[in-house]
Amino acid sequence: MSTTPEHLKCLIIGSGPAGYSAAIYAARADLKPVMITGPLPGGQLTQTTEVDNYPGYPNGRSGPEMMEDLMAQAKRFGTDVRHGWVTKVDFTGPVHKVWVDEKTEIHADTVLICTGANAKWLGLPNETRLRDIGGGVTACAVCDGFFFKGQTVALVGAGDSACEEATYLAKLCPKVYMIVRKDEFRASKAMVHRVENTPNIEVLFNTEVTDVLGKDIVEGITIVNNKTKATGKLDVTGLFLAIGHTPATEVFKGWLDMDPQGYLTHVPDRTVTKVPGVFVAGDCADHVYRQAVTSAGSGCMAALDAERYLAANGIH
Repeated sequence: MSTTPEHLKCLIIGSGPAGYSAAIYAARADLKPVMITGPLPGGQLTQTTEVDNYPGYPNGRSGPEMMEDLMAQAKRFGTDVRHGWVTKVDFTGPVHKVWVDEKTEIHADTVLICTGANAKWLGLPNETRLRDIGGGVTACAVCDGFFFKGQTVALVGAGDSACEEATYLAKLCPKVYMIVRKDEFRASKAMVHRVENTPNIEVLFNTEVTDVLGKDIVEGITIVNNKTKATGKLDVTGLFLAIGHTPATEVFKGWLDMDPQGYLTHVPDRTVTKVPGVFVAGDCADHVYRQAVTSAGSGCMAALDAERYLAANGIH
C-alpha cells in the first residue's frame, strides 16, 4: 500500500454555505475539489430551524434541509465530500500540507478555508434544549427577529453587536429587555446612545439569566442581579444571545494572519491571504455580516481566486 500523500488541486476545509458555494464553483471549473466537512457537517445552519432570508426559497427551508440541498448541488458537479476534521497544517511550501483526523496527510495546490464560527451561549440546559428544538432561543436577531414581531423579547450582550441587534429588535417588538452582566456597556459611545435613545429597550445592568422557562417554546426567563442577589422573572417569548462568536481558526495560528478575536484576515475585496494559494471565506473571516448569503458569496469569490491562482501558475 502506497504511503505517498494524495495530491489535490483544490482542498476545501469546512462545509457551511461558504464551503459548498466554493465547491460548486470549483467543481464547475474542473478543479476536482475535495471537501473536508469539519466537526459539524453543514456548519451553523444545521442548528437553525427555519431559514427565510436566503434567496430562492419562497416558502423558507430548514437549515439542515438547505445544507442537504447545497451538498447535493456540489456533488452533482463532482465534489468529493469527506467527513473529517483538519487537525494540522503546514503552509511552508508551494504545496500545502493538511492532516485530517491526525493521521491522513493531504497535499493541495490551493486550500480554501471555510471553517466558520460558532456562537457563544450561556450554557444553561433549558437554553440548549429550546435552541435545539427551535423553541425561541437564537443567536441571530437579523435571521430570526421577524418571527417575534409584536412580542416581548430579551437579549443578552453588551457590545456593539448586542446594541445593534437590540435596536433592530426594537423596530419589531414592543418591548426589548437588554441584559448586561456588568454595570456598563462594552460598546462604542455611538451604539450606546442608539440604545439609550430607543424608548422600548429596557437595559438591566449587573444582571444574568439563570434559567429559560417553557417546555416547547420560551415562556419566560429567570434573572438575578449579581450585585444585590435579587431575583426576578421576565415574561418574554424569545431569548437572543449576542455575547460573541468564536471563529474556528485555531489550527491556522502561526500560519495565517488573524485579528485579535481570531478571525482570519485577507486582502480587501479578495479572499487572498498572506500565503499564496490559501484563501479564506465565510464566517471564519467575517465578524460583521455573518449571514448565510454573504458566506455563500465569499465562497464563490474564494473559488474564483483559487482558479485564477492555479491558471497564473500553470497548474490549471
